Amino acid sequence: MIDDEALKARFNPEGSLLRRQQNRMTEMLLCFDKICTKHGIRYWLCSGTLLGCIRHKGYIPWDDDLDVEVMREDYDKLMQILPQELPEQYALQNHETDPGYFFCFAKLRDKKSFLQETNRYDRVFAYRGIFIDIFPYEKVTPLMHWISCRTFGRVYKVMNNPKYTDEEAVKRVSKIYDFNHNYVFPVLKALSRLSTSKLLRYSCGIPYSNACYESEIFPLKRAPFDGYEMPIPNDSDAYLKRKFGDYMQLPNLDTLHPHSDELTIEE
Repeated sequence: MIDDEALKARFNPEGSLLRRQQNRMTEMLLCFDKICTKHGIRYWLCSGTLLGCIRHKGYIPWDDDLDVEVMREDYDKLMQILPQELPEQYALQNHETDPGYFFCFAKLRDKKSFLQETNRYDRVFAYRGIFIDIFPYEKVTPLMHWISCRTFGRVYKVMNNPKYTDEEAVKRVSKIYDFNHNYVFPVLKALSRLSTSKLLRYSCGIPYSNACYESEIFPLKRAPFDGYEMPIPNDSDAYLKRKFGDYMQLPNLDTLHPHSDELTIEE
């Protein structure tokens, strides 16, 4: 039996910095949900956010990020819509809005906070506030996805090489990003479309394994999350079992690691 009140008292009591971060992410999610609803864009909670929704009816008490997924065609629409629809407090972060940002998925950023991630890759990013990750799904075979992640991996080698200044690193990473997206990834996607597999995966260059079937996602349902009803996959059980196994079992609570090592939040 999971004692959510005891977990909350230990990890994210009201007024704590983590709980304030979670409240800010919920505010951002409500804004994102409103825009998606207005434009008929289907999205759903995923990964640890979905796990928290099902297991805790909100955030995993120690979780400090929020993840959503969309189909590729809706993702492309969002990249056009969000800059026009977001209030001043938020910003869309992708390679086009922030040349130093090199990931192959977008983030919705809060401008009234500052967050420094433990991996320090964000040192070259223009936007560094609390964020929501937005992951695109499409048909990519395991081999093509593996190749795409190997080609993207050159980015990490540049960012971890101490001989490059931040300015030099941004220039080199941008060249890798452009080459992948203009040449490598289109070929890998074209080859993937020849496959008969119905499994969907994250788009090329996203180094996470979140394979699922479209039939497990749609039609979307809504479930309680942090006091609100939010969209989740139709078969969240299948999704979570594939990713986490026995997802109702709590991990070792003494070996948890946060995503950030510095955080300030403006009221």
